[in-house]
Amino acid sequence: MKDFSILKDAFSRRDFLRAGALAAGAFAAPGFTFAAEPEKKSVTIAVGGKNLYYYLPMAFADWNGYFKEEGLDVKVVDFQGGSKSLQAVVGGSADVVSGAFEHTLSMQTKRQAMRAFVLQGCAPQCVFAVNNKTMKDFKSVADLRGKRIGVTAPGSSSHVIANFVFAKAGVKPNEFAVIGIGSGAGAVAAVRAGQVDAFVGLDPVISQLEGDGTIRIVTDTRNVEESNTLFGGPMVAGCLYAPQRFLDENPETCRRLAKAVVRSLKYIADCDPDELMKRVPKSAFMGNPELYKTGFIKNRPALSKDGRFPEGCAQVSAKALASVNPDLESFKFDYAATFTNEFVS
Repeated sequence: MKDFSILKDAFSRRDFLRAGALAAGAFAAPGFTFAAEPEKKSVTIAVGGKNLYYYLPMAFADWNGYFKEEGLDVKVVDFQGGSKSLQAVVGGSADVVSGAFEHTLSMQTKRQAMRAFVLQGCAPQCVFAVNNKTMKDFKSVADLRGKRIGVTAPGSSSHVIANFVFAKAGVKPNEFAVIGIGSGAGAVAAVRAGQVDAFVGLDPVISQLEGDGTIRIVTDTRNVEESNTLFGGPMVAGCLYAPQRFLDENPETCRRLAKAVVRSLKYIADCDPDELMKRVPKSAFMGNPELYKTGFIKNRPALSKDGRFPEGCAQVSAKALASVNPDLESFKFDYAATFTNEFVS
């Protein structure tokens, strides 16, 4: 039997270190990198209501430094409603939108390619509610003909939801008035003052108004099953999307943005609500931490767990849009161009 101790002695500690140095040099050689650098490190994200649960995954990543840990300097700019945040990207003052998925479809009709690259919500989380102050005798959605309907902003996803609920009830868009009331304290004040007869809103506004008896819930898409029944499939919601050109020119930046959001999603899916509260700024609580906690518990089931878009989601969204705009029924959407899962690991 051969004595391998000779080989052991011959391969001295110095030789071992030299071999390690050579290996390290090989990995550091030109053309070899452990990870690509982000093409664009400073990124501006436009959002229509940062404190909403609808955008919690993105906001949580920002509040807790996840983007920074990915080597990105992210600036989040808050607007009143999703349509205005979209305008910011179209106008060039922002790079990425944290907004509603269906905007990728609506922009196709304007020949502007927008593509979503990480999903935040599996359902719209919007609640259609009537104002008990002005609609005491409400019996059905049809009773709202000729009434004032509040949305976060005209053209926003809440407006689309309102139109879709009305369409299901046989009420046409020209048979009610749409009023933009925002998504925060302004919305609460408008409903309590009786400025609208019904509205489509999100938490924590919904939980606040429901808690004091101001509203009566008619349709609740915080419940994924109810949402899927209403829309006939996965009506996905909040996501990060950007012009296709941005994705083409900044793939590593997009990958890192997506990674930070997915990190948030995974934490949110399993965390203790009390622990989450410690990592959310008090400004998001609207003066009522317990209310925020209640709203989080109600909305958490509607948030994605992995950031991936399900098959068929673009078709469902297109159908919802067409239900309020018949002209879109004949439009040839490129469904595959509305989203990608390539940046989500």
